[in-house]
Amino acid sequence: MAGCRWYIDQEKARLAGPRNCAQYYSGASECCPANMILLTIALSYLLGSIPFGYLLVRTFRGSDIRQSGSGNIGATNVARTSPGLGAVTLVLDALKGFAAVMIARYRIAPHTPISPIAICAAAALLATAGHIFPLWLKFRGGKGVATALGSLIMLAPKAILVMVGLFAAIVLAFRYVSLGSILVIAMFPLLAWLLDGYGHAPVVLACFTLISVLIIGRHHQNIRRLLSGTENRLEMRRG
Repeated sequence: MAGCRWYIDQEKARLAGPRNCAQYYSGASECCPANMILLTIALSYLLGSIPFGYLLVRTFRGSDIRQSGSGNIGATNVARTSPGLGAVTLVLDALKGFAAVMIARYRIAPHTPISPIAICAAAALLATAGHIFPLWLKFRGGKGVATALGSLIMLAPKAILVMVGLFAAIVLAFRYVSLGSILVIAMFPLLAWLLDGYGHAPVVLACFTLISVLIIGRHHQNIRRLLSGTENRLEMRRG
């Protein structure tokens, strides 16, 4: 109940406007909204930019994952080299997205009159963008699916649950991870709207839509290969 009350207070503050919002805060200090937005952008992007797939393969295999398979630093390509490292990459990529949203929710949102859910949606968007365009690898990163999944699980749990089920079914049926990723991420904004009650949150839906566009755009080569029948199927090997 305390968390719900906090959220209601925040929404009242947002609706009241910056001149009157202080009376609604439950003891939280107000900071400049612009500064809080910049902090959200910077922290979320930098967290998303951590290239776990690249670091794990470099550390444990002594090779550059960008030079093998599809050249992607994400879990799917890492799994072609080592299923174990691929699984670890998947978890860590998801966790960095989750961490970005949690920091935004509990460390940034209490200090700004901006809607907490909007702050969290922006954090999810920037964490995903950081994974796709990492500062440390000359802005050439992964596809962003795992990071988006981790960042959105707290924002749209019903939509994510449906997406995971659909993704598993598509991959098991066709053995194309890229096909499953593209189809479910394309449906995400609609699922979030239908299942998680974002019909009256255009800013949040805009962030969700941009996440989908970024991820689908990053799959442009996969789309071409799928259409030509040359896309790599998922093959799990020991080692």
